[in-house]
Amino acid sequence: MHQYRGRLILHTGSMFSGKTSSLEKEIKRFRIAGYETVVLKPTMDTRFIRSAITSHDDTSTEALVVEDIDGVVEAVYDRQADVVAIDEIQFLGGDTAEILAAFDRLLDEGKTIVCAGLDMDYEGRPFEIVKELMAVCDYVEKHHAVCAHCGADAWISHRTSKESGRVVIGATEKYEPLCRPCYKRLKNRGER
Repeated sequence: MHQYRGRLILHTGSMFSGKTSSLEKEIKRFRIAGYETVVLKPTMDTRFIRSAITSHDDTSTEALVVEDIDGVVEAVYDRQADVVAIDEIQFLGGDTAEILAAFDRLLDEGKTIVCAGLDMDYEGRPFEIVKELMAVCDYVEKHHAVCAHCGADAWISHRTSKESGRVVIGATEKYEPLCRPCYKRLKNRGER
């Protein structure tokens, strides 16, 4: 695990693709290797248990809730963490440039940062922070769910509810994973 010291690792993809499960696996590996870890989630993530990251297959890991990048940095230093794991990175408050600059400082100090987050919103628009992280990460893993309509690799988190707004917090009651052709077929028919 020493080869991962001072590295930036990103797990991304659509909802239901296993990003949080992979983040939990990374946390366990670092803990087994003797690293001091801190697990964080943004305040905007109100699904499931407030003080834990929870995957859609009902596994959970205790987490601290933070508002923005200042909360991340504070938690790293308070816990004297070697590794910081952040779930739902697309919801972390703050300017993208400030987040990247803070990550760069932590990486220069030998801290390891492992993030999980959606690459795109329900309309296929990239989340800015994830787009920027993908370019500068040491390791990027793109995860795929199974398309709810045809069984192919899913490409997008299709919103099934009629709510508007870029961010609507939810799970299976509001979203389904779709491959590109199924998503475009629904979009061309005028369905969300």
